[in-house]
Amino acid sequence: MPAGSLGNIAQPADQAFLVKEGRGSKLYDFSGNEYIDYLLGSGPMVLGHAHPAVVSAVREAAERGSTYFHNNWPAVELAEEIIRAAPCAEQVRFTTSGTDATFQCLRLARAYRKRDKVLKFEGGFHGMHDYSHVSLSPRPDQLGAFPAGAATSGGIPRAVLDTVLVAPYNDLDRTAAIVEQHRDELAAVIVEPFQRILTPAAGFLEGLRELTLRHDIPLVFDEVVTGFRLAYGGAQEYYGVTPDLAAYGKIVGGGYPLAAVAGRAGLMRYLDAAAVDADSFIPQIGTLSGNPVAAAAGLATLAELRKPGAYQQLHATGRRLMDGLHHALNEAEIPHYISGEPVNFDVYFTSHPVTDYRSGLDNNSKLTARFNQGLLQRNVYKPSQKFYIALAHTEEDITHTIRAFHETAQEMRHDSL
Repeated sequence: MPAGSLGNIAQPADQAFLVKEGRGSKLYDFSGNEYIDYLLGSGPMVLGHAHPAVVSAVREAAERGSTYFHNNWPAVELAEEIIRAAPCAEQVRFTTSGTDATFQCLRLARAYRKRDKVLKFEGGFHGMHDYSHVSLSPRPDQLGAFPAGAATSGGIPRAVLDTVLVAPYNDLDRTAAIVEQHRDELAAVIVEPFQRILTPAAGFLEGLRELTLRHDIPLVFDEVVTGFRLAYGGAQEYYGVTPDLAAYGKIVGGGYPLAAVAGRAGLMRYLDAAAVDADSFIPQIGTLSGNPVAAAAGLATLAELRKPGAYQQLHATGRRLMDGLHHALNEAEIPHYISGEPVNFDVYFTSHPVTDYRSGLDNNSKLTARFNQGLLQRNVYKPSQKFYIALAHTEEDITHTIRAFHETAQEMRHDSL
């Protein structure tokens, strides 16, 4: 295994562990350690690990067969539920990863517009395809004038850099200027409505919607993270802005490999050979797309999220943790900025607000690593720059985590003296 990992999490050798199992809000390793899990599989485990309803649904589905490469009832039911939940969704097509879902959204927009270029936002993460890796995490020496982008991975063709325009998140004026200048070349604008842990500024998403409608440029929301997390209707419901296309993943598959593209029928029709001319048709095929076991897991997860009080609990848990973190760092006199929504947040070790990728570059990465290490030593697992909140997080988990915040912050303060 290159780098000794799956490629997802890079842990120092003295902190690395091998997961044995997950139960509820906890992970367990082979040394017998128990961790309160705020990674949650990078988001999909919103109910916690091995939730009984999901396990039961998966077991029942698996007994009927693993996959069919054919229309099946769980996939149809899940498509109907996505359409009920998502304001933009008139039709749904399944994939197996968020990467593929965002990629297919861009292809649909290109087929519709008969244009090649797309606009994304600096620091925006849309999976592992080439277009996402334009200005995904540029180094300071790669920061140039917008809308030029930089390759942030090896193996990105020069032609891709010529196809992707880049704008600063939360800057509607500069974005509008780029769109106006390139409106006749653009096939799509793609955005994480809630970019990583950055909340949209007042009027930003609404302005994007008005701008793209004016020029008939499809607006794509990457809801792989936000779908069914911020609210049942995702970012579209939470922020009150409806795109033309949306990509879903993580929660929608209940912890199994499943993702989806949802959108207006006028755009989704390019996936139907009988609805468009041969040159415009998009053949979209995946061996496990619409897998019945994954769809059953997704349906079971969404049924739990529809229960009264589910989202109130998620937000309340996150708010208490955000407040506890702020209090702990204030008490230790450590400059910081807590960013995000209660269901998905983290801290920047900086003395000013962070509104876009560049304003977060002066985050003290050494303090971030020290903070995460201190939490891990206290059996709180948050290895990346995000706290994901689950319904499985208990009162005891919250109390333990806030205590770990205070102890780690005081330890960091002492180290700096």
